[in-house]
Amino acid sequence: MSALQAFAGQDLATLLEGQAARQGARPFLRWAPFEGDPRGEARSWSYAQFVDDVRRTAGGLRSRGVKAGDCVLLNSENCPEFLLTWFACAWIGAVCVAVNPKSAGPEISYFAAHTGAALAVTQPGFAALKGDAVDRASPGPEGPLGMMFTSGTTSRPKAVLWHHANALWAAREGAAHLGLRADDVCLLFQPLYHVVGLAWTLFPALWAGAEVVLQPKFSASRFWDAAVAHRATVSSHVQFSSGVLSRMPVPEHRFRVWGNSTWTPQLEAHFRVPIVGWWGMTELVSPGIVGHKPLASGAIGRPANGYEIRLVDGEMRVRGERGVSLFAGYYGDPDATRDAFDGEGWFRTGDRMRQHEDGSLSFVERVKDVIKVGGEGVSAAEVERVIRLVEGVAEAAVVGRPDPAYGEVCVAFVVAAAGAQGVADRVLERCKAELAGFKVPRDVRLIDALPRANLDKVAKGELRRLALMPSAQASRRA
Repeated sequence: MSALQAFAGQDLATLLEGQAARQGARPFLRWAPFEGDPRGEARSWSYAQFVDDVRRTAGGLRSRGVKAGDCVLLNSENCPEFLLTWFACAWIGAVCVAVNPKSAGPEISYFAAHTGAALAVTQPGFAALKGDAVDRASPGPEGPLGMMFTSGTTSRPKAVLWHHANALWAAREGAAHLGLRADDVCLLFQPLYHVVGLAWTLFPALWAGAEVVLQPKFSASRFWDAAVAHRATVSSHVQFSSGVLSRMPVPEHRFRVWGNSTWTPQLEAHFRVPIVGWWGMTELVSPGIVGHKPLASGAIGRPANGYEIRLVDGEMRVRGERGVSLFAGYYGDPDATRDAFDGEGWFRTGDRMRQHEDGSLSFVERVKDVIKVGGEGVSAAEVERVIRLVEGVAEAAVVGRPDPAYGEVCVAFVVAAAGAQGVADRVLERCKAELAGFKVPRDVRLIDALPRANLDKVAKGELRRLALMPSAQASRRA
């Protein structure tokens, strides 16, 4: 039996409605805001109460003309209304397009135009969103569910399309990876517009019938207080969050498992909690590599169930089932969808991996030109596109530079046109106006010529070396 047949007759709303019938008054969602948060005070929902609010939120969308198949742009930070809107879209068969709320105006305009969004929902508009409760649609496992934009090597972010079966796959497999139970309390601070927060944490918790404690964002100074106060047992981490917490003392806690980018005995010993290593992408929906001990220190894990993995010249390629364990495609971009797979149907991840003697895998580097800033993926090509529009810029290249706080930051190397003045200042102004703050270069360095490699390609390895050196006198620091 294929994975798709296993979800026949089901969709995300089916899962939610079924859990509400089984769990009823048991707690599902607890909103744990920071003091003075403008999104309101602490609130909580049982499974039954959450479904009731989803139905009324769906009614609000329907009253504004949203139909099955329509795209709804959701521009929001972590808050309960994010989840109510996402599930309300699923309830009526609409497609929720979750975007990074740090995005600048031109980026939001592109997201809306690319998806043809029928409605945009953002935080100030939540208060008036609810309406009369409506019955749910039944799009089935092959129906489109949602999109997330991901940065890649192209100059524009791509819209990763998930079907309902993708969400059900992520829910079922994620619950199995972490061994989730109905009595678990998941502390969730990862952004809900990212795959880790929504598909790797929220969906699995729903599948298990567990409780979710939702925080606005990651805060090292508040993490342990919330974990202890809410008796959290499960948490999902990336290298940024676990790295910051590893430098802090650890109080007595109730955690029984964490997910994290890598596994090391030192991390487990410091946090006093078993760690499951994981790796994945928005296109994979669920982690494609999962690690359970024993593992080589620093490894992520081994191929997860449902995924075939092979290394081609060090690059990891993944094969699964489209629309189930792999994304359905890049919305509105058939060329990018085609190019994402090789001739045998293997998805090109763009990540280089190394296999240890015990069969486990470790991350080496990115083939794709993506810079990780505080856990956010930044396409160098996207930033370069904006810089090249600046008057007086002849050429531009962007690379990442290691940063103790953010992991990496962007550094732009710019060749100015003959006689051009004030180019560095204009580059920063343009980037700040058109890009999210984390994408704005930390340094803009003027350079006489970009170093070249074979086939006249920019030698970004050389630029990364230069980025480590002190700024030249002519460079401008952001």
